[in-house]
Amino acid sequence: MLAATLGATLAFGAPGALAGTLPVASSAAPAAKAHAPARTPAAVPASQSAAWVAGTRAYLVITAPGDSSAVRSAIAANGGTVFSSFDAIGVIVAHSASSGFATTMRGVVGVQQVGATRTSDVPADAYNPALPANPPQASTPAGEPVRADMSQIKADQAWAVNPGSAAVTVGILDTGVDDQHQDLAPNFDAADSVSCAYGKPDTRTGAWRDVDTHGTHVAGTIAAAKNGKGVVGVAPGVKIAAVRVAEPGNSFFFAENTICGFVWAGDHGFKVTNNSYYTDPWQFNCPDNIDQAAIIEGVKRAQEYAEGKGSLQIAAAGNENYDLAHKTTDSASPNDSTPSTRTITNACLDIPTELPGVVTVAANGTGVTKASFSNFGQGVIDVAAPGSNVYSTVPGGGYGSKSGTSMATPHVVGVAALIASANPGITPAQIRAKLAAQANDIACPSDSRCTGTTADNSFFGEGQVDALKAVGATPPPPGKYFENLADFAINDNATVESPIAVTGVTGNAPATLKVGVDIKHTYIGDLKVDLVAPDGTVYTLHNHAGGSADDIAQTYTVDASSEVANGTWKLRVNDNAASDTGKIDAWNLTF
Repeated sequence: MLAATLGATLAFGAPGALAGTLPVASSAAPAAKAHAPARTPAAVPASQSAAWVAGTRAYLVITAPGDSSAVRSAIAANGGTVFSSFDAIGVIVAHSASSGFATTMRGVVGVQQVGATRTSDVPADAYNPALPANPPQASTPAGEPVRADMSQIKADQAWAVNPGSAAVTVGILDTGVDDQHQDLAPNFDAADSVSCAYGKPDTRTGAWRDVDTHGTHVAGTIAAAKNGKGVVGVAPGVKIAAVRVAEPGNSFFFAENTICGFVWAGDHGFKVTNNSYYTDPWQFNCPDNIDQAAIIEGVKRAQEYAEGKGSLQIAAAGNENYDLAHKTTDSASPNDSTPSTRTITNACLDIPTELPGVVTVAANGTGVTKASFSNFGQGVIDVAAPGSNVYSTVPGGGYGSKSGTSMATPHVVGVAALIASANPGITPAQIRAKLAAQANDIACPSDSRCTGTTADNSFFGEGQVDALKAVGATPPPPGKYFENLADFAINDNATVESPIAVTGVTGNAPATLKVGVDIKHTYIGDLKVDLVAPDGTVYTLHNHAGGSADDIAQTYTVDASSEVANGTWKLRVNDNAASDTGKIDAWNLTF
């Protein structure tokens, strides 16, 4: 899903079908290498043409599962080459520069469907892929404060119960992952990582690395290590494997890449996969189009294969603020050539997210709101999770913020990994059921587009996921909650305070006072942020860290047990430099 812009500070993502925005900010530290011998590729070894030629296009040739030798011979006899073959599901990826190739192959005995997977040429890089860059790793100060998105789904409470099992591997089908990152290296599984760009497994060391920033960001939200550095993922104890399905230069996720990724996930025992994209070049694939029908069938077979091997696919709903249950038009396709507006119906599918068995994820904003960009749809959305201004890992040892259903999906994947960790042997269908059962219901807001019940509606599905419930724990009684939603301007070289009057709390504040901070500012390195107790005691929350990063959206834990709870508490923000301003958007206290 092409990225939706959230405010002036966030830019559009890559031209491919990513469901998230570019990051803002960085800092980090060196990471150890996580290399291991690669396993045998999931695809059947295939011949390929000696050299790329202009006009080469890619096709899915669909046959009955099993021996495809006769169809392969027909491909070669009709001006094509077999690039890769997945005989277990009856899918062959063929290349040809002949304009009549698809039509001819549709008449071959044993061929069920043939469809072009793109409206552009296959890049020459497909025949001799360049390895992605291995970026030098930056350093970052120690410390990993709990982020607002993690406390929102109670992941911070779940860690103490079950941080996830190393026996659970999560596959990240995305732009790749920086395995050297200090927060990812401890949990990275190189032996099960691969590139599936162009539709054929590439098991060379490093082929899985990030050709963008998107996949590394997703990886951190799922399973950044709890190591005292940077951030912590929802399931910091599980393993992560990278399956790069994006092609370099454009971050396109074509059907053959997704098929390769799903088959790899099934063959390599991934319990869950994260899919924060749609299958390019069609935002919606329509079964009445002969090419798109083959794409639907090929990707569907691959997903069913993975699920049959024990792997659950979880996917982003997309960022167009579009009702997926009432489709009317598609103006974004094909995105690899010249898009045009076409009339569509609900028979047209956003894949993989609308395939049977795939968990579809919508994005929450702060709290239980709908993120403005998030797609929706009654009977389409399964669950929701935080997707706005999510701070996570980026290549080179850094950290940054992104927004999108891409960012909501890894929260759900992390919760699914915790469910699998707490329930060894659980099936994909059982994980799906538990994801629905543990989600916290969210009622429809005053918005006529939201239909359904509090328990299951078009904006939030079954509700917002809950990591603490996922590990089988009962949430503690909620503490008293106070907030100030008024805006307070942060001017250059000035100090501003936002007050909260606390009443009705007996005795002192707790040793684990939660301070939720939402500050919008275009250079957080300018800022010092303090909590000021009623007696004037100052607790520093943020002290000029973060450099040029935008915004602070974070929950801090403060030992305020020496302070009387009742009285006026203040959030004090001091801007110590010129040129960048902002505001205290909101803040809260939970006793």
